Amino acid sequence: MPDKILPHIHRIEVPLPGSPLKATNSYVIRDSGRSLVVDTGWNTEDCLTALTSGLEECGVDLQKTDFLITHLHADHSGLVAALAADDSKVYLSHGDAAVIGSATVPGFWERETDFARKHGFSPEELERVMGSHPGRRYSAKQQLDFSTLRDGDTVGIGDYLFEVIETPGHTEGHICLYEPEKKALISGDHILGDITPNISLWSDKRNPLREYLASLDKVYDLEADLVLPGHRGLIRDHRARIDGLKRHHRARLDEVLSILEKGRQNVFQVASQMTWDIECESWESFPVAQKWFAFGEAAAHLKYLEEEGRVMRDADEQEPVFFTP
Repeated sequence: MPDKILPHIHRIEVPLPGSPLKATNSYVIRDSGRSLVVDTGWNTEDCLTALTSGLEECGVDLQKTDFLITHLHADHSGLVAALAADDSKVYLSHGDAAVIGSATVPGFWERETDFARKHGFSPEELERVMGSHPGRRYSAKQQLDFSTLRDGDTVGIGDYLFEVIETPGHTEGHICLYEPEKKALISGDHILGDITPNISLWSDKRNPLREYLASLDKVYDLEADLVLPGHRGLIRDHRARIDGLKRHHRARLDEVLSILEKGRQNVFQVASQMTWDIECESWESFPVAQKWFAFGEAAAHLKYLEEEGRVMRDADEQEPVFFTP
């Protein structure tokens, strides 16, 4: 049953079976002309049934509906191609639209697995990762022509006029939507309540944690009485939550430094010793997909510390290792 959040805005919880995220929040902004759906869920029958049923309860006509995707991950974008009509607009940031286009080019996933292999992930486990990775299994299978958005653009629907805010970090092109008159922020996976957004590194060309922390600062001073996140419950005090997210990453950075005090280690070895909120007795018993996400987050924190000069890298070896100066 959709929840009414604000006038003409409903939330549909789209289940993600087997995922620690549990569900994706899809937001529906209804209007007598065209409606807007923000984020969709995986490209699976379970997600399709839940979302189409919720849209029907909201009285939404898919032939008169546009879509906006906060970022490229399959739990937000997977269903959009199956739902969009021929004349539907599908909004996505310029940055993430480029990445989705690249994902269809041969070699895209191989570049990520090569990075992971170089930094300590075993070939056997990487093969299992690629067989179970939700980004590969549950993404949209059809190509889409996106209406691309940039920082400062606006998207109007009914009584709402949303400002686009680029908030890179969780993905390179992540965006939030801010409605200044209603003091509402649709935050995607930029700000989540009782869980922390995964900040991962899959290429040495970026520093996603630095981007993410800067993006938190970017939205800190907004007048927002209500934050509508991509997962779990609504947020009433975004500044307090941002302060909490910053504390979390400071603690993560300190934890990585303490692990490196034991000696020179690669990314996979560091990830195996970090604290993860997952019910497993040991790193060896982690589901391989969760090892993948943990590895990416460890890599992001090491990259941040390296650029801060607090960690050094020995790149002469076949597997680069990190150490404290």
